Amino acid sequence: MKSPLYDWHQGASAKLADFGGWDMPIEYPKGVGEFSGGTLAEHAAVRERVGIFDVSHLGKISVKGQGAKDFVNTMVTNDLNRIAPGSAQYNLFCNDSGGVIDDLIVYEFADDNIFIIPNASNCAKVATDLLASAPTGIEVLNIHEQFGVLAIQGPDSDQVLQSLGLKLDLEYMSFKKTTLPGHENLGEIIICRTGYSGEFGYELLPSWTSAEALWKLLVVTIAKFDGRVCGLGARDTLRTEMGYPLHGHELSLDITPVQASASWAVVFSKESFRGKSALEVEKAAGPKRILRAIKCNDRGIPRAGMKILDGNGDLVGEVTSGTFSPTLKTGIALALVKPELKLGDAVQIDVRGRISSASIVKAPFVASHVR
Repeated sequence: MKSPLYDWHQGASAKLADFGGWDMPIEYPKGVGEFSGGTLAEHAAVRERVGIFDVSHLGKISVKGQGAKDFVNTMVTNDLNRIAPGSAQYNLFCNDSGGVIDDLIVYEFADDNIFIIPNASNCAKVATDLLASAPTGIEVLNIHEQFGVLAIQGPDSDQVLQSLGLKLDLEYMSFKKTTLPGHENLGEIIICRTGYSGEFGYELLPSWTSAEALWKLLVVTIAKFDGRVCGLGARDTLRTEMGYPLHGHELSLDITPVQASASWAVVFSKESFRGKSALEVEKAAGPKRILRAIKCNDRGIPRAGMKILDGNGDLVGEVTSGTFSPTLKTGIALALVKPELKLGDAVQIDVRGRISSASIVKAPFVASHVR
């Protein structure tokens, strides 16, 4: 499947790859315009200035009807009663066994109008499950290709939008509908103070047909701030530095929120939600493995699937995500390990047959600036 910006990405010589069935840009090796490209330059731009991402592959689901909020609240682990119209919330969508079908963002327009952004590859499954469980009068629609999603991330994000006439006063995880002054032909845009980089930023949801025009406008505007057009390679290194989970790596049908150290997004005091009983049992017993952040002490670069060993060479876990940190200039990883491993403990990573020295550290690897 193709993003509404697919032709633009091709014209910019983006390196494309499959993401959840979508052809999406990994990086722009030649850069865009007069600006250098590549994952390292794109990553640095977001940390230091500003970058934009096409993440239109993310899913979109509409749940409407009387009682829509209460219904969705029975299907997700967090508590939607903690947010109000105009706010969004991170959530986990589990099966009865506590496995994670997806992690997603739930937007509340009103009690009877809920909007959900799941991951690309899981959108159809989440929509199908919601539809199968929905009571009479609740409408569930998979509207994956009705909206584009453009992320603008980095400390200069506000300045970029202000230069376009948008003076927003949005708290983290809040959103509003608006039009762009002088560009009302683009129609209404949903703008939310969210992102996946750990930096101050926004995610903009224009209509599918307006996405390319808005993107081109952003490309020109960020150039004034020495910004970069960024691919999903930089998005991955940014989120790994923050210790953010990626479904299929740190969360999955086999990796529960308890194991993934994501219990902060599970409200056990809620009367009910799917998977609650199984997660309560696991929490009480204690998980047999737990997600930890690991930082290399040498030149090793960990990758998903690599084995984690203790000082005696015994297997104690496995890397779920690993990369070279452009900010720290060293290898970092997220890994599922035995729960007895604590902060500061020394471990080893088997990097293709070579042993790399590493330590258990506290996530995030770099400071968060989302607020």
